[in-house]
Amino acid sequence: MIRALCLVGGLTGAVGLSQYPEFSQQYIQRLAGQVDALTIEAKRFDDSALAEGMGREEALQALAGSDFLDRRQADMRAMFARHARLGENLIVLRAASPLERLTLPHRMADGPTAQEVWGDFTPAVPVSMAGAASAGAGFLGGWAAIAAILAALTTPFRRRRGAQGAKRREPAIKKDPPVMRPTLVTDQQSHVPRLAGAQR
Repeated sequence: MIRALCLVGGLTGAVGLSQYPEFSQQYIQRLAGQVDALTIEAKRFDDSALAEGMGREEALQALAGSDFLDRRQADMRAMFARHARLGENLIVLRAASPLERLTLPHRMADGPTAQEVWGDFTPAVPVSMAGAASAGAGFLGGWAAIAAILAALTTPFRRRRGAQGAKRREPAIKKDPPVMRPTLVTDQQSHVPRLAGAQR
């Protein structure tokens, strides 16, 4: 039963992770579109600031004085930070091979982009080396995960049964009967010591 459950977990992991190369490829395409859009928005802001004789930071500081301007400043700072983060991730993912991307899931952690990819994702048959490697890693990971869960769930019961079995197997200790030791008595007539209970 346990082996069957582990096999199911391994196959599930293999099927799921075998789609990782295709998912990563589609993620990179969407990520490139996100970076392009953010680049255009950042350039417009910088051009407007330059037209006023200011740099980016000076223009951001100028967005203050009211609740609306303060919120606008926070939005623009968040946009610039996201642009820098996604741009760096795109460079790293493009430079990595399909197998190397298996070690870079943290570079594909942008929530909106991942949701867009997942919404339009179409599973593909893993025919590449990266797909086979992903399937193998998924099988091992799924097997190990199910085995660890089952071991954690069954360990307390095994310990309890082992303790009860040890109590049942514990031999009963019987006390030895007392040893009767002969005592010497003295015959009042002969004054010769003899064993009690012995007849002459």
